[in-house]
Amino acid sequence: MAEWDADSPELHDNLKRVLRRVCRDARHRASPSTEDARRWHVETMQKLQVPNPQFVGAFRGEPNLENIQVHIGGRYGVAACDVPAALNHFNDVLQRAVRRLDEWIPTDVELGPDQLAAIVEVCAWAHSEWVRIHPFANGNGRTARLWVNCLASRYGLPPFLRLRPRPEGRYALACARAMLADRAPTVALFHELLASFPAWDDRET
Repeated sequence: MAEWDADSPELHDNLKRVLRRVCRDARHRASPSTEDARRWHVETMQKLQVPNPQFVGAFRGEPNLENIQVHIGGRYGVAACDVPAALNHFNDVLQRAVRRLDEWIPTDVELGPDQLAAIVEVCAWAHSEWVRIHPFANGNGRTARLWVNCLASRYGLPPFLRLRPRPEGRYALACARAMLADRAPTVALFHELLASFPAWDDRET
């Protein structure tokens, strides 16, 4: 059984399966919420070896995860005791942002530059906030990238952000800046990734 954070065939199969469903639901404009991310986490951990089964599908701050702290790039995510409130805020902002975009962008329309910029901004916000909060004990990066592809697919864009292996280049810097609540590097990177998306190998997750 593969370790839960290894780039294993099992993990890639899980991610591909979850991504297909996420994109399908997004195209039908199902209402997104943090509970979706909980389900994604459970599904991506199928057939993987986890250090503690209680970590799967559970947010830090919940029972048995009250004292779990995580960090990225030397910086800690939100304290476990503050994760529930941070996720409630994430959910509220997400719902408002999606409602505004749904009203502005009908299905099956060609996007204008302002609409594209607004979608990328919301994708960058969701990714950056998820990284900053780091609500799971493990698997936050892939979940943040699922949020991006979910929101992009909702408005007719391709799932342009690779789930695994972790994107290279300036992605690490964008995540580090997101930990400081600065999403500008993420916005710039996402615009570049969208522009270059057709050149990607479609066998990648």
